[in-house]
Amino acid sequence: MKLAAFLCLAALSAANAAAEGYGFLCCNMRTDGNWISDINYADSGKTMIPAGTPLSMDGYGKHRVLLTINGRRQAIGNDYSRNMSLDAFAKRYIVEQDPLIKLKSYPKKIQEAIGSARLIRGMNREQVLMAVGYPVYDENPLIESKTWHYWLSSFEGFDAIFDENGVLTAIEARPEVRRKVVAE
Repeated sequence: MKLAAFLCLAALSAANAAAEGYGFLCCNMRTDGNWISDINYADSGKTMIPAGTPLSMDGYGKHRVLLTINGRRQAIGNDYSRNMSLDAFAKRYIVEQDPLIKLKSYPKKIQEAIGSARLIRGMNREQVLMAVGYPVYDENPLIESKTWHYWLSSFEGFDAIFDENGVLTAIEARPEVRRKVVAE
């Protein structure tokens, strides 16, 4: 997705959403139309909902947070983070402040990487989260960890490696996965 389209799509109704007390999606997430899994697989047939998209939280279901995004019902499934309370889980993905405000302050190369759900060395933890979402809690319980493990599919994973300052220094993955997640 082009950066301008990404920013336009996510910001389209942000002013109205903020005025009405709604929240925003923390990070790029993929949906099959009504289900967003916390593992955020990049399977075919899924579409990306950009970070900063306005939403309303409609409540909770069993292992899910119920939302309305762009007039459509969605659920974020707590599929792989069940050791986290559902309230804490919801607070990861639904944020009060529009992430696009911070996104616009980042260097253009980082903005473009986030807009395409890809990573580049030099990103900080917050930028990695905006780009590819949270690593699943059950595999990554400490957000301060040096390594975050992610899954693109059941068989394709990658690791984001951070230095002591929280700067992304490496993305470890097989070559075919690197092509999908690295913007360099």
